[in-house]
Amino acid sequence: MKRFLFIGVAAGALQAGMALAQDSEAQTQSTEALIRLAAADQITVYATRSPIPAFDYPGQVTVVDRDAIDDFNPSTISDVFDAVPGAQFDSGPRRTGDSPAIRGLSGAGVLVLFDGARQSFLSGHDGRFFVDPDLVQAVEVVRGPTSALYGSGALGGVIALRTVTAEDLLDEDETGVIKFSAGYQSVNEEWRGGATGAWRTANGIFDVVGNLTYRDSSDIELGNDLDLPADDELLSSLLKATVRPSDALTFSASWIRFDGESVDPNNPQGANIANPGNENVDRNIDSNTVQGLVNYAPANTNLIDLNIVGYWTQNEVEESVIDSTRVITRDVETVGVSIDNRSKFALGDAANLTFTYGGEYYRDKQIGRDNTTTDGARGGVPDAEGKFYGAFVQAELALERPIGAPGVLTVIPGVRWDKFENEAPGEPSTQDEAVSPKVGVSYKPVPELILFGSWAEAFRAPSFNEIYSDGVHFRIPNLSVPGPFGPFGPPAFVTNFFIPNPDLIPEESETWEVGAGVDLNGVLLEGDSFTAKGSYYRSDVTNLIDLDVNIPFTCFLTPPEVLPFFPPCGSGEPFGNTSQNVNVTNAELEGFELEGYYDSDYFYARANFSTIDGRDIDTGDFVGVLTPDIFFIDAGVKAPGTDIRFGGRVTIAGDFESVNSPTLMRDSYVVGDLYFVWQPESGPLEGLRLDLGVDNVADTDYQVVAAGVSQPGRNLKAAISWRQGF
Repeated sequence: MKRFLFIGVAAGALQAGMALAQDSEAQTQSTEALIRLAAADQITVYATRSPIPAFDYPGQVTVVDRDAIDDFNPSTISDVFDAVPGAQFDSGPRRTGDSPAIRGLSGAGVLVLFDGARQSFLSGHDGRFFVDPDLVQAVEVVRGPTSALYGSGALGGVIALRTVTAEDLLDEDETGVIKFSAGYQSVNEEWRGGATGAWRTANGIFDVVGNLTYRDSSDIELGNDLDLPADDELLSSLLKATVRPSDALTFSASWIRFDGESVDPNNPQGANIANPGNENVDRNIDSNTVQGLVNYAPANTNLIDLNIVGYWTQNEVEESVIDSTRVITRDVETVGVSIDNRSKFALGDAANLTFTYGGEYYRDKQIGRDNTTTDGARGGVPDAEGKFYGAFVQAELALERPIGAPGVLTVIPGVRWDKFENEAPGEPSTQDEAVSPKVGVSYKPVPELILFGSWAEAFRAPSFNEIYSDGVHFRIPNLSVPGPFGPFGPPAFVTNFFIPNPDLIPEESETWEVGAGVDLNGVLLEGDSFTAKGSYYRSDVTNLIDLDVNIPFTCFLTPPEVLPFFPPCGSGEPFGNTSQNVNVTNAELEGFELEGYYDSDYFYARANFSTIDGRDIDTGDFVGVLTPDIFFIDAGVKAPGTDIRFGGRVTIAGDFESVNSPTLMRDSYVVGDLYFVWQPESGPLEGLRLDLGVDNVADTDYQVVAAGVSQPGRNLKAAISWRQGF
């Protein structure tokens, strides 16, 4: 009932706003223009789909801009996530397994966008971030459920990457620019080279930007003095063009290309090394994201600020088993279109209203292949298709001096309806619907202080992998019978098979969050600034989908131990040797996040702190992607007149004891990095930038992903770039 009441309130507000449309005289700035300012001015584009200052959002969102990305001198986009509380990568040292988690939820519970295009490639072991950090202008991480705007997949939050544009690279008086860069890091002997060019017409009607980056690396030196086998060769590229036939109309098109070749285990995550059942493979990643954007925002009306985004993504991972003829592939294609519009109204002298509304359609299609099966199908990777339809509306009402109180009260209610369908050849089709409401409230008694709270319901539809997975999952030795060559020869093997489950229902969550923040100027020095924001959240997540793996315990008994009245060890469903995705867990996730920024002409700092706890409501067991309490700070000193900066980063993590077995506990750790930046702003070396640094200065052996999975050791880093505008 509360959902329908919520929809009624939103609809009533929309009707009232439309009646006042002709009285509105407030001026608007196009979304396309605000997106260009997002990184520099800490504007969040994705938190509300209506660009606002990140500080004003009644929740937690972090924008990591290009300057911060450069200071990390990253090898992969996951390197910059130390700057984001509550978000981490739980995949291990190899980049081929990069997989993010937000507030304890991972996989399909985290939505990933490249320039607004959904990245639907999901695998139990492969990564999701097929893009080089050189191409990225800003990373925006919205933490907490956002299904009210984005539908399925935004249960934990949204990670949105915005790639560079010509306007990001060109100064005001320039029509063209070229940039060359090179870098090296010792921990995996990685060499990098890149080139970027941008050009625009003198009248600014047309611009184009292109980038090409190459990386080559080898084994990773870990903090435990061992080498983790890895061999990467990556080629990334970007081509983007923009046309502005008028001040009101913008057309943009882009192509992100990623070609990766590596030699590593079939499951590259953790500290896995090749072994029977996890063989080394020649892995080839072929990723393409093609996107088109239309923005129409006429200056003579506040009713129209329209975005239409169409996109096509294709991600294919092919794995050729070394010393074998076996070749397996996973190919996921997504085609989608998203439409949203903003209408603004001035409700008298003390109230402003913005409606953001639109719809979305996208289709995911997957093909799995294995040349060693009789039908060519790959176990666990069904040939399947999913279709999603959604419509949403959000109101943003800002009231000055509410009920006579000082300051500004902002209320942001929103709701989205989704329908989703899945089908696979020879299997029953499935479909379902979901309604996702959300409301956020903030109060600023003075411009420097914000108090906020939010409530939201969100969902994550079961994927076609979870519904239709069949075929071979894995093979294990059957110790209950002698092998074909006697008791001292190789053992016989039995097979565990996937079983489809068309009865899966969506994961759902209900989340409350409260917090506060300050935004100050002139704190310590003239012209300095300090911003901090913190919050507590609690999410009740129901019907979590998990893979239920069953193996007859008699498979692990030697012949003298086998009991005749227990089920024998065998292959497949007749013996209970199966794997099936099921709704099994009701969980409670809660945590606290705090982040702050300080900047002046002489000093700067970015810091954050986060905690998280996750419990199975029924059993009390720990659930979710949990982490220890973590404090991170990145601080530095500027030397005015020298174009030099010195900085350091420190990560402090407590003991990790949120585990269901003592063997999984991890010790606390302290890890420090140092970096140096020289960037002349005038003279003959203008345009040059030199970066030097050391990650993990003390060569600390520490564990982030799991017990026994050491992180990279001491890493010497160097990068140089040269820019020339004309």
